[in-house]
Amino acid sequence: MPVFAANLSMLFKEYPFLERFAAARRAGFEAVEILFPYDISARDILKASESAKIPIILINTPPPNWAGGDRGFAAIPGGQDRFRHDFKRALRYAEVLGAKMVHIMSGVADGPEAMATMIDNLAWATDWAPKQLLTIEPINPLDIPGYFLNDFDLAADILDAVAAPNLALQFDAYHAQRITGDVIGTWQAHRPRIGHVQVADTPRRHEPGTGEINFAEFFSQLDADGYQGHVSAEYHPKQSTEAGLGWLKRS
Repeated sequence: MPVFAANLSMLFKEYPFLERFAAARRAGFEAVEILFPYDISARDILKASESAKIPIILINTPPPNWAGGDRGFAAIPGGQDRFRHDFKRALRYAEVLGAKMVHIMSGVADGPEAMATMIDNLAWATDWAPKQLLTIEPINPLDIPGYFLNDFDLAADILDAVAAPNLALQFDAYHAQRITGDVIGTWQAHRPRIGHVQVADTPRRHEPGTGEINFAEFFSQLDADGYQGHVSAEYHPKQSTEAGLGWLKRS
């Protein structure tokens, strides 16, 4: 079965942030990811990670201003300077934390100019940080209306245009179901480009087993296809995090 990670920005919120690392390790997770770690010292985060003996595998850009703010800058025409500033800050955090991946967010935009801007920004980023694995993730338009990267075929076109070995597709089963209605078919269509997997059930974005997706079938497909990366739990627990971890114990 897959190797599971916990998104500490969404899980274990019953605990202060720096205590969530140990809680994730106790629950059986083998790694963690963080959406936006920028309000806490990278050294303090690293200390909590090392103390719990659980690695950090992914963080997002941009920092910070997420609540009610912009959803990234990679596809925003005229936003290249802001994109590069935010990317460099995210990269510094990733270097301290030892985060294997940095997820680059497109922002709200539309049209050919946005496409060209995102390709140009990603080409710059992959060249600037050739040893850092970067990801892009299609996000469904119901959760973030107007988000530029809202389709898997569009993501494939961008990845092919940039053609960088350190840029991969981030596959979220929740968004795949909302965008295409076919998680496994979408996985199979884009498998060669996928570098990271996240899971939540639809339609409420709760833990696996609370909605429409057949996760036993999906996890079996990952195994059959030889996927070697982490599968990160990125969902809103229906009750407490620990109360909803039956899916993890069954996997």
